[in-house]
Amino acid sequence: MVEWKRQRRHKGRVKEAIIVTYKFIGELLVPVAPFDQKSGRETWTVAFAPDGSYFAWSQGHRIVKLVPWKKCLNNFVVGVVDVPDTPVPRRMSRQNSSEGSAGRSEPREHTIDCGDIVWGLAFGSSVPEKPSRCVNIEWHRFKFGQDQLLLATGLNNGRIKIWDVYTGKLLLNLLDHTDIVRDLTFAPDGSLVLVSASRDKTLRVWDLKDDGNMVKVLRGHQSWVYCCAFSPDSSVLCSVGAGKTVFVWDMDKYNLIRKLEGHHNDIVSCEFSPDGALLATASYDTRVIVWDPHVGCVLLELGHLFPPPSPIFAGGANDRWVRSVSFCHDGLHIASVADDRLVRFWNIDERSPQAVASLNNGLCCTFSTDGSVLAAGSRDGSVHFWASPRTIASLQHLCRMALRRVMSTPQVQKLPIPSRMVDYLSYRIF
Repeated sequence: MVEWKRQRRHKGRVKEAIIVTYKFIGELLVPVAPFDQKSGRETWTVAFAPDGSYFAWSQGHRIVKLVPWKKCLNNFVVGVVDVPDTPVPRRMSRQNSSEGSAGRSEPREHTIDCGDIVWGLAFGSSVPEKPSRCVNIEWHRFKFGQDQLLLATGLNNGRIKIWDVYTGKLLLNLLDHTDIVRDLTFAPDGSLVLVSASRDKTLRVWDLKDDGNMVKVLRGHQSWVYCCAFSPDSSVLCSVGAGKTVFVWDMDKYNLIRKLEGHHNDIVSCEFSPDGALLATASYDTRVIVWDPHVGCVLLELGHLFPPPSPIFAGGANDRWVRSVSFCHDGLHIASVADDRLVRFWNIDERSPQAVASLNNGLCCTFSTDGSVLAAGSRDGSVHFWASPRTIASLQHLCRMALRRVMSTPQVQKLPIPSRMVDYLSYRIF
């Protein structure tokens, strides 16, 4: 079972110039075992289901834990985030984790043994009316219903295993990669198109509605591929890896659109903003860069080392390697995890962190679906949770979000309205 620790304070090791710290709300710990000190116990990835029903993390040693997110919150301190006013048990009961015959309306905890070290995790949900990209296929092993929720796991042996979240059962075993599958991402449009990033230097596109058929191999990286991310409209894919270049792909034609140059060391994490206007990338060069992915220009640099290192020293080892970056749901804030034992919360209008928290050996981070909680995984297999500083979305962001429901940034640029208004509604950071 998961061990639950209730609220406590982490003291950030920062200067007085940093005003606030994250509100720590709890953590999930792995069971103590004799092999815990050996390699393979790392939490390389954490993920929230698109509908907010589940939280998953790779807690090391082949194991993935699926926890109902609402119950997880109820095991933390009530009032820190918006959760119902119910009693707070110290740990989930074993009755909640059993795979009984209860309906899917009652999410249940599952422990999945993937058979090898887990590097990548991704949730995917289906939209039945979204057609498969492979036509003339008359036979399928799986019938995807309206409430289908899948979990993809990328493994150390190059395999990708697809699981039914509601039952914890294995559905598919995808075998084409020849090295570690480092990251996974589902197309947000519900088509169940999955992209995998691997140390074999390739990205592979899979159609799970076509029984996991591999649709395309994307080649271009000269070394390991660490991370990949879809744009919110599923039309564009970003990929980064052991190199200084960000790759941007057209996912309708499966070709490379452009390369973004600006980092001085390996790029390990990437994510689009919720409106698709911005792209954030994290690198070992101690920086997070916010890009305009549509024209390829740098909009903002968020440094984790001051003064910033020269390109020569940024290309080497340092104690400020940035491990992960995540966009908040409001589109105005970014979280980053670095080797200096800090998690930072940034406002995209400022070059200094808005809030910080202490985290030893952090590896990954992601926001909950509603943006109210940040989860971060570490090398000891545990996950830590903080309540995000409460913010109010700006008029600029609300306008961008509304506009991007009907058109993309390139279409916005062609609108016959004054250029200053286009800039305001488009992608630029002032």
